[in-house]
Amino acid sequence: MSGFVAIVQRDLRLAARRRIDALLPVAFFVVAASLFPLGVGPEPQVLRQIGPGIVWVCALLAAMLSLNNLFAGDHADGSLEQMLLSSHPAALIAGAKACAHWLLTGVPLILAAPLLGLLFDMSGAGIGTLCLTLLLGTPILSLLGSVGAALTLGLRSAGVLLLLLVLPLCMPALIFGSGAVAMVEAGMSAQGHLSLLGALLLLSIAGAPVATAAALRISAA
Repeated sequence: MSGFVAIVQRDLRLAARRRIDALLPVAFFVVAASLFPLGVGPEPQVLRQIGPGIVWVCALLAAMLSLNNLFAGDHADGSLEQMLLSSHPAALIAGAKACAHWLLTGVPLILAAPLLGLLFDMSGAGIGTLCLTLLLGTPILSLLGSVGAALTLGLRSAGVLLLLLVLPLCMPALIFGSGAVAMVEAGMSAQGHLSLLGALLLLSIAGAPVATAAALRISAA
């Protein structure tokens, strides 16, 4: 566990030196989602209807922005190879990198979500559900994204390949996350969607670090 915390702290310190890069995903999230009310119009009913899907799509794309650099910097300077040669399990290293990515990307998206909920005229319950779905869903994006980042490590056009690999895997989280908010806005229970989203999170926590570790060994060989 000490190795896990040390890797997370290391990535957070490195991100603190590149504040502009760290703020880019949340800036993209807010700006991209804010453009839709301007283009669609100020009709509250329309905004409430399209809001959950738009916010979730923008969150998904924002999380993808920094995935390409999740392992690339460590691979370029040799640190990744040293980590894999250390006594720490590769799955622990992969989980720590995904956790750091979530802290730098997912948490700011969750904090910015209420602002966008107000922008799309969501109810208080809808905004609360939106934040809850992002709390459950953004770790899934980081975990699945780490698998794609490891598979495309060192390849040409890695960014494009990463999107093609990760976006289909993240579709269930997008569907259940936006669906839960839509159900609440329609006055119905979102328990089923939230349960499925929680199950996806547990599966991702159990399987993604192991898959990422295997991909890292192949890419770093």
